[in-house]
Amino acid sequence: MTPRPVARTAPSPRTAPSPGTAPSPGTAPSPRTPRGRRRRGADRRPRFAIAVTAVFFALLYLPVGVVVLFSFNAQKSLTVFDGASLRWYRAFLRDEALVGSLGMSLRVSLVAMAVSLVLGVLLALGLVRGRGRLGSFAGLVMLVPLVTPEIVTGVASMMLFKGLGITLSTTTVMLAEVTFSISYVTVILRSRIAALNPEVEEAAMDLGATRRQALRLVTLPALLPGILASGVLIFALVFDDFVLAYFTTGVDPQPLSVRIYSAIRFGVQPTINAVGTLMLVGSIALIAFALAIPRLFGRRGGLDLLPGK
Repeated sequence: MTPRPVARTAPSPRTAPSPGTAPSPGTAPSPRTPRGRRRRGADRRPRFAIAVTAVFFALLYLPVGVVVLFSFNAQKSLTVFDGASLRWYRAFLRDEALVGSLGMSLRVSLVAMAVSLVLGVLLALGLVRGRGRLGSFAGLVMLVPLVTPEIVTGVASMMLFKGLGITLSTTTVMLAEVTFSISYVTVILRSRIAALNPEVEEAAMDLGATRRQALRLVTLPALLPGILASGVLIFALVFDDFVLAYFTTGVDPQPLSVRIYSAIRFGVQPTINAVGTLMLVGSIALIAFALAIPRLFGRRGGLDLLPGK
């Protein structure tokens, strides 16, 4: 008789021991990972960081809030709020000196923005397209006004105008602000131009466009978001600039920042609170416009950069 074959069964997989049983001899106990504790620790909010952030924003915006609040004060008091009123806004509109200074600041800002954008775009194109040591040296020189203390630039501009026999006026303020603003436009647009593919312009010229047409129809539309962002930045910087305007302005009219400085030397008036509130509203409007620029061109960004978006 032949022996009956014995059926072989596959070894059963090892199962993990239950919590109450000890591991079998010869097997190493597997370390347990406290996943729940780690997850709870990762989800735990840093209370100290939140407290520091809250204190920072309170110290930063509480004085601004006080200025806005007392700009609606019905009484001539900077310590006691006694009812809401638009009295000081009407007083500001009736003050010819302050209104004239506001108009001068707007004119200077618009002129400095327009001229610096034109010169900055041309200079950025020249620095990127120009090759050799001269282009590298010029790019390095453009960074000097950004790191130079503004008081040095103001004193140098005043001495230059005095040496040339030019009377300080609105024109001198515009010239000084344009000179100061060109560097910002050039630095911002230089990186944008360097990121553009030059083959796009070459393709346009292969299709029959001249170099100027390729620049006007291809390059400038691609740079338009950066140009608008630079314009908003220059307008905001020039509008509230004090140091450069103080050294290059004449007797009358004066920029709004210089006029406010001259007024607070004799005591802070509630009208100054109204002017500061209007400037704050204008700054918020500029920030909103700058954040909306990418949306205007169908690109992501802008408002999506805000927290919670």
